[in-house]
Amino acid sequence: MAKITLKGNPIHTVGELPQKGSKAPDFLLTTGELADVALKDYAGKKKILNIVPSLDTGTCAASAKRFNEAAAKLQDTVILTISNDLPFAQARFCSAEGIDNVITLSQLRNRDFGKAYGVEIVDGPIAGLLSRAVVVLDADDRVVYTQQVPEVGEEPDYDKAIAAVQ
Repeated sequence: MAKITLKGNPIHTVGELPQKGSKAPDFLLTTGELADVALKDYAGKKKILNIVPSLDTGTCAASAKRFNEAAAKLQDTVILTISNDLPFAQARFCSAEGIDNVITLSQLRNRDFGKAYGVEIVDGPIAGLLSRAVVVLDADDRVVYTQQVPEVGEEPDYDKAIAAVQ
């Protein structure tokens, strides 16, 4: 269980991020086109999992925009922004913000991702949402970098995440 904060108040996640060097847990998430996808659907690509509570917040929006800019310059890499937001809301956000280089994925039909990756918040006012975290996977789905952002309102370390796929 990771201890993080929301506006300085302690909250907890269901577990810890996957260990560096471990095989990433599989997932089943939903795209903006309402198709279900799994980790294997991104086989052979490096992956940055940008995990956020909701794209409807300033910090989450900022991280999606920043990773969108980075994605345009990365080769053989896919950036997946994952939240509990409905696919319709994710699509609306991306359209309004001009985000077209990252893939948004929702826990619409399956909530196992948050548990498998240790990022589901279990207490406090945003219990049930995902914590802010980054997990970077190599082309073989091995974890090469993780960051559990300690304060939900802070942005992740973009430079370290991007460096992990270069």
